[in-house]
Amino acid sequence: MDESVQISNCHPALLALLIIAGCQTQTGTPYVTEGTFAEICESLPGEENAKLRLSDVSDDWFQVYEVSEGVYSIVEPYQFQETISHLILGEQRAVLFDTGLGLLPIRPVVERITSLPVSVLNSHTHYDHVGGNAEFSSVLAIDSEYTKANMSGFEHSRVEYDLTPEAFCNGPPEGADVSTFYTKPWKASRYIEDGEILNLGGRTLEVLHVPGHTPDATALLDAENGLLFTGDTFYDAELWLFVPESNLDDYGRSISRLANLESNVKYLLGAHRSARVDAGRLRQVEAAFQKLRSGRFTGDAGSGDPLIFRIDGVEFVTAQPVLDGKQGDISNGGSGLDTWP
Repeated sequence: MDESVQISNCHPALLALLIIAGCQTQTGTPYVTEGTFAEICESLPGEENAKLRLSDVSDDWFQVYEVSEGVYSIVEPYQFQETISHLILGEQRAVLFDTGLGLLPIRPVVERITSLPVSVLNSHTHYDHVGGNAEFSSVLAIDSEYTKANMSGFEHSRVEYDLTPEAFCNGPPEGADVSTFYTKPWKASRYIEDGEILNLGGRTLEVLHVPGHTPDATALLDAENGLLFTGDTFYDAELWLFVPESNLDDYGRSISRLANLESNVKYLLGAHRSARVDAGRLRQVEAAFQKLRSGRFTGDAGSGDPLIFRIDGVEFVTAQPVLDGKQGDISNGGSGLDTWP
């Protein structure tokens, strides 16, 4: 085995899901986790977020940081997804890049920050990124059958595994009924395409379609301000390429595309864990991903359980069917928690 490519211990924040899904090593033997999400809770805010100033519009569930002038990261740190939505302000309008879990409404937080008209655009349509979509009348979306299938929302049975007591720091937020929780249906007011420019007045954002994590994965480039919003294609934690809609060929092309932009970017703004990290990480992910695809390291044949790889400091969570090039029926959408048959 190449010493630079190792199986890693599952990160504590994975515990709630992996207990249910059955975390395994590449040999198929039971995987031993270290720590719990409770340990993450005790160390909040994380190292990168602790460097940022907490905005006074924050509340008991949403922690808000102004990560760049006119850019507010709305973090939900007390659930193990540690989901982050980014509100990007121009002079005339704003874009909300993701709307979070949906356990509590996100629109009141947005309205405490700005009175500008707001359009939603999702980094992808897994449940933990579209939870508040129904709160907004203007929603931009990638025109794909996968996206359209997810517009119908996710019933409780498809998200309940993320609502166990272990998935929260101090229980769910007050006012959220996790026993019946589901994501509400939503619809697109307009479809957008790769390369489209969103003019917010004094700020422009380029839409980058970067499939791989999901078929509709999207990034945003604010070139003038050196900001790259990467969604789940990159964030400061384990990178999930596990679910039936993930595609490694697509992901390889997408991470290379983003890495090629990195030399002109100051900050990367992902959708989990850390609101903002310094640029320079995407080339590292690209190189590690190429090693993952080398064929020297494969999972337990036929297993649909999570396989965790640590490669040169980058962690990937994937599954043998994904490594084998299989893909589920994307016309049925995907919650982000769906597993292989």
